[in-house]
Amino acid sequence: MTEEQQKILTSFETRVRQLMLFCDSLKREKAELENALEIKEEALRKSEELIRDLNSRYDNLKVATMISFGKTDIKGAKQKLSGLVREIDKCIALLNE
Repeated sequence: MTEEQQKILTSFETRVRQLMLFCDSLKREKAELENALEIKEEALRKSEELIRDLNSRYDNLKVATMISFGKTDIKGAKQKLSGLVREIDKCIALLNE
């Protein structure tokens, strides 16, 4: 083997080693990214569970609030609503004049 061929072979071996090291570093980075992704997916799953739980609790609270209204509260709300409707009717009548 000539000296020129030996230099080319040495250069080739060096570049192959560098390529292998780069490949190893990419594999490590990929593993780290996959681990980070798993952590984020777990956090997302927990957040989604919390949202479902809070929505369920909110719905239960709405139902409990509706049940807790007594007939007097509903009657008072109807009276207020009727008063507002009468007031709106008066305003419409004044605008039509």
